[in-house]
Amino acid sequence: MSFFSESINRIKPSATMAVTQKARELKEQGKDIIGLGAGEPDFDTPENIKSAAIDAIKRGETKYTAVDGTPELKNTIKLKFERENNLEYSTNEISVGTGGKQIIFNAFAVTINKNDEVIIPAPYWVTYPDVVNYFNGIPTFIECPESNNFKLTPEQLERSIKQSTKWVILNSPSNPTGSCYTKDELLGIGKVLAKYSHVNILSDDLYEHIIYDDKEFFTIAQVVPELKDRTLTLNGVSKAYAMTGWRIGYAGGHADLIKAMSKLQSQSTSNPTSISQAAAVEALSGNNDFIKERSTVFKKRRDNLVSALNNMNGISCLCPDGAFYVFPSCKELIGKKDPSNKIINNDQDFVTSLLEHAGVAVVQGSAFGMEGYFRISYATSDEALDRACSKIDDFTKKII
Repeated sequence: MSFFSESINRIKPSATMAVTQKARELKEQGKDIIGLGAGEPDFDTPENIKSAAIDAIKRGETKYTAVDGTPELKNTIKLKFERENNLEYSTNEISVGTGGKQIIFNAFAVTINKNDEVIIPAPYWVTYPDVVNYFNGIPTFIECPESNNFKLTPEQLERSIKQSTKWVILNSPSNPTGSCYTKDELLGIGKVLAKYSHVNILSDDLYEHIIYDDKEFFTIAQVVPELKDRTLTLNGVSKAYAMTGWRIGYAGGHADLIKAMSKLQSQSTSNPTSISQAAAVEALSGNNDFIKERSTVFKKRRDNLVSALNNMNGISCLCPDGAFYVFPSCKELIGKKDPSNKIINNDQDFVTSLLEHAGVAVVQGSAFGMEGYFRISYATSDEALDRACSKIDDFTKKII
C-alpha cells in the first residue's frame, strides 16, 4: 500500500526471528523440527531473580518509573561497570531500555542523519544494518574473513573511515561467530579510532559472561580510556542471566547522548517494565554462581558440536571463543545437488533444504553478511543438539 513510509520500506524482518517462527509453525503442523535458530538460553531464569520480581509485585512496585531506569537499577548498573569493567559512569550516563535493541535504536535515532555512515564488521548481528537503514544512514560493511577468526583488523578499519563516518560497531563475543577480541586487538583498533574524533563506537557486550577457555573479556572503553566519551557500552541481562523475555538492556555513555536517548524514549515506550527492572537489580547484584556453571555446560555443547560438524561431509567449523553460536562453512556443498536433486546455489538454498529434508532449522550466513556459512545456536538441550547433528550428518551425506 502506498501510505507506508520510506523508512519502513528500507528494512526487512529479522532473519533469525523469521527462522524461529517458521520452525514454530512447522512444529504446530505436527512435523518433527529441531529449531537451532534462536539465540535464547534453554535454562530458566534463576530462582533468586524470579523471587525478586515477585517481591517487587508484592511491594506494589507496579507503577511508572523514571523513563530510562529506576535509580536503584541505574546505581546497580553503575556498580557493575565499575566492578567488572573498570568503567566509571554517573547515573545520568546510564540508560535502561526494553532490551538491547531499544538501546541501539534510540542511540542511532538521535545521532544519525541522512547519509551518515556506520561501519559494521561482517559477519554481523542482523539488526545492525536495518536500524541504520531505517534512519536513512548508510551501513558500510567490512568483510572479516574466517582466516582472521571473523574479526576486524586495524588496517581494515583505517581504510574504511571517512568524514561521513558517524559510528563503528564492535560486538564481542560476536553474534553470529562467537569470536572475541583480545586486549591487544582492541588496543590496535582503539589506536586507529583515537585519530578520528568524529567517529563514535557502539560496543555491544551482550555476551560478556559467556566466554570459554580461560579467555578474559575486555571492552574498548576499558582498554582505551580516551575513547570512553565517544563509546556507548551496551549490555543486558537476556543472555547470561536467561532473561530474554524480561526485556532489559542497558548502556553507559556520554551524558548528552544518554539525555537525548531518554528524551526519545519518553515519547515512545517510556519506562521498561517496573517488575523486570527489579529483577535486573537482583541479576546484576545478587548471587550469580550459575553463570559459571551454565558456561561450563555451554562449553561442553560447543566442543561436541564443533567436533561433530568438522566430521561432516563438506562442513568445516571454527571453534568460537564465546557466546552460544557456531558459524560453520557450507561452501564445499554449494553447487552440488541436495537429496531431491535440486542444485544448492547458495547458503539460503542449503538451509532451506536442510529444513525440508532433515527438519533442522538454522540461519543462513548471508543474513549476517557472509555468504557460504550458516549459524547454529547451541543454546538448547544436549538431546536436541545430538539429534540435530545426526540429522545434519545424514543430510550432508546425501548431497552429491
